[in-house]
Parts: sequence; structure tokens; C-alpha cells
Amino acid sequence: MTLQAEFDALVPPGNGPTRRGFVRQALGTGFAAAVLPVAAQTTIKTGSAGLLADEVQIPVGDFRLPAYRAAPAGRRGAPVVLVVSEIFGVHEYIADVARRLAHAGYFAVAPELFVRQGDAQSYGEVGKLIAEVVSKVPDEQVMRDLDACAAWARGQGADAGRLGVTGFCWGGRITWLYAAHNPGVKAGVAWYGRLVGQGNPLQPRHPLDVAGALHGPVLGLYGEKDTGIPLEGVERMKAALAAGGAAARQSEFVVYPNAPHAFHADYRPTYVKEAAEDGWQRCLAWFRRHGVH
Repeated sequence: MTLQAEFDALVPPGNGPTRRGFVRQALGTGFAAAVLPVAAQTTIKTGSAGLLADEVQIPVGDFRLPAYRAAPAGRRGAPVVLVVSEIFGVHEYIADVARRLAHAGYFAVAPELFVRQGDAQSYGEVGKLIAEVVSKVPDEQVMRDLDACAAWARGQGADAGRLGVTGFCWGGRITWLYAAHNPGVKAGVAWYGRLVGQGNPLQPRHPLDVAGALHGPVLGLYGEKDTGIPLEGVERMKAALAAGGAAARQSEFVVYPNAPHAFHADYRPTYVKEAAEDGWQRCLAWFRRHGVH
């Protein structure tokens, strides 16, 4: 399964919106050009009352990584959850997810992981976005950036010893990889992330390749109707997890029978309310169950 095929399930070729009407504001505001027009009737709006919610700059060596931070105002020691975006970057939907987590008591950080390669939000065509930006992002760079986000959160008074990670689509794949990369990860929740594929110099391994080495158990939330991620890959991943270490064996999958790819994306026609709401409750329960609370 190719990267393009996975995202064709979200935005079929030839049906993607143009960048007309796209206005870039601050990180976490507005929607990426490639997902316009959004399904406004289903878009969830989570307020920031009682939260510290803003764009921040996180040091990664000499580089300053833009990120959206949402956390309970005035609270020190909140557990940390890293939020990894889809290919569209940190637009309003991802910022809203961060605020939802903050209202649940978490210090949420959503970094703009494509920023060195380009502005993911400005692309109106998914194919060009993948070819010119997403495919050029090294996994090693992403792992380093997420490490820096966790360290920065600790410096802000959050408890990075209780570290979780969650991600959507492209970010779902990264969630599996990061749970195998960072020994400090207590738990992860991967939303319909790619599991198998051919390695290349920039993305040498996929979740199936690291399944046995997870440091924290991962909950995989997938859709049975996802045309980009066949259930055969889910079954292969289950077998690899069963043969892995303790965290791998504790990992679980939930496959929603009538859900397509991106069923949690409330701003898209792919949104399935029942699956999205159930998945969200499972996500929070998973973090609590595995020490991220």
C-alpha cells in the first residue's frame, strides 16, 4: 500500500478542492487548502476557556519548531500528550483536538512537523502535497522533533514522565513509530495510521517492522471501510504484536464496521459520529489505563 493510495481514501484524485479561499492565519486556525470546503455542519468547536492555548516555538537544536499548545491554565504537573497531525498540518481540527485533550486535563502539544519541507496547509492538491512535502520528511527528524516537544513540555512544568502520543492518518503511523522510539512513552493511540509498506531512505521502517519493540502499548482505531488500509494489514500487525514484548502484547485494535478512513475528522464528509465519539472515549480511557492521567 502506497502513501498516495492511503490518502486517496481521504481525498480521491480529481475531487480535491483548489486553494481558492484559503487564508493562512496563525497556527491552529483555519483549515488546510487541500480539505476545503469543510463540512461546517459537523465541525466541532471546542473553546479555550480555562486553558492556556496558543502557538509556541520549541527549540530543536538551533531550529525553532512551531507548535500549538493547549493545557489547563494554572496547573503544573499535567501529563503530556503529543498530538501528531494528518498530512495537512496543524490546522483548526488538530488544534481543536489539542483543546479537547486539555479540557480532559492534559498538556497537549501539536507540532508542525512538515515546516522544514514546506507549508502543508497551503497546498490545494493532495498529490502535490505528498510529493513535494510529506514524502520528503525523514522519520528520524520527526522522532527528534517529538522528543524535543516532550522535553519542552517538561520545562513548562508538565509531567513528561506521564507521556502519551496520539495521531491521525499520517500521524497514526508516526504514533506507532514513536511508541517504539521513545522509552518514556506510556501509551499511544493511533487513528487509522498506515501499518505496512516498502521502506526507503527517509522512511526506512513501518509499524509492522517495529511492532515487537513498543515501549508503551498502542490502541489502534481503524475503519473496516478504509480503502487505503486493508484489514489484511491490521491482521498482520496483530500477529506481530502478539509475538512481541510486553507493551506489544498489551496493544489492541478496534475496527469500526461502517467507518471509512478519517472517520474522526469531523470537518470532512468521512466523519462517522458514532465511531468518532466511541473512539475518543476509548482514547481517553486507554491513556488513563496505562498511566497517562
